[in-house]
Amino acid sequence: MSLTHDETLRELTTEDGVLRYHEAGDPDAPPLLLLHGSGPGVTGWRNFGANLPVFAEHFRCLVLEFPGFGVSDPTEQHPMAAALPAVGRFLDGLGLEQVDVIGNSMGGVVSTRFAMAQPDRIRRMVTVGGMGRALLSPSPGEGLNLLMEFTEAPSRERLVEWLNSMVFDRAMVTEQMIEERWAQATEPSTLAAARRMYSRAALEGMAKAASASPEPPYWAMLHQVKARTLITWGRDDRVSPLDMALVPMRTIPDAELHVLPNCGHWAMIEQKSAWEAVVLAFLTRKD
Repeated sequence: MSLTHDETLRELTTEDGVLRYHEAGDPDAPPLLLLHGSGPGVTGWRNFGANLPVFAEHFRCLVLEFPGFGVSDPTEQHPMAAALPAVGRFLDGLGLEQVDVIGNSMGGVVSTRFAMAQPDRIRRMVTVGGMGRALLSPSPGEGLNLLMEFTEAPSRERLVEWLNSMVFDRAMVTEQMIEERWAQATEPSTLAAARRMYSRAALEGMAKAASASPEPPYWAMLHQVKARTLITWGRDDRVSPLDMALVPMRTIPDAELHVLPNCGHWAMIEQKSAWEAVVLAFLTRKD
């Protein structure tokens, strides 16, 4: 199956702006929602476009572009705050009562929070790094520190340093990837949204607010996840170290963990075939 960016691109008008997404597969097949991560120049297509041909043979694939990342309409909210209600608006707008979901990094956190808030709407959930809490590694990790440096003073050199931290094999960071990411990451509204998320001041403010909040963090409430869950992780992830998987693996009631060797933060890209095989087996098995 050959799929292109433009032929799969769709728009959904909602009460809070236009949500853009990519759709592939049989419209009558079970729906599979794919939620992208964060970082300079990220899009849902760049996270999951290469995986769509495999999953579209079995599912109606829907790759949502979160507000604030330069594809869907911009948002004045913190992009993480805007992402969670965007998922609900998206499913409501398409008339979908229940879906399977794959979330990469930030998308994994969003899918987890959505699964806790609306448990009947998620049948099975797959996460790719990012979800949980570091127990043994320094926090913030190397990749997040590089992301902060780029966000505060963007340069191609800092973008390349950050991209290199995302992968085990640096040969994956091509000139085309750098140019595409640079163009989108430095678009003014997208850069402003990134600074609301990842400037040092923003992260310090979030940490202070969390410490003062009477509400528990989401990772302390993972026992509320009802969906059967597959946690996937790159063993060599320098953005979200592997020890972050311990809390969700132990506290989500029906969770299993698969670790991919020689793999950084983008497991679905760097170990594409192995990751697809594990995820497809999980989503399609009958038990």
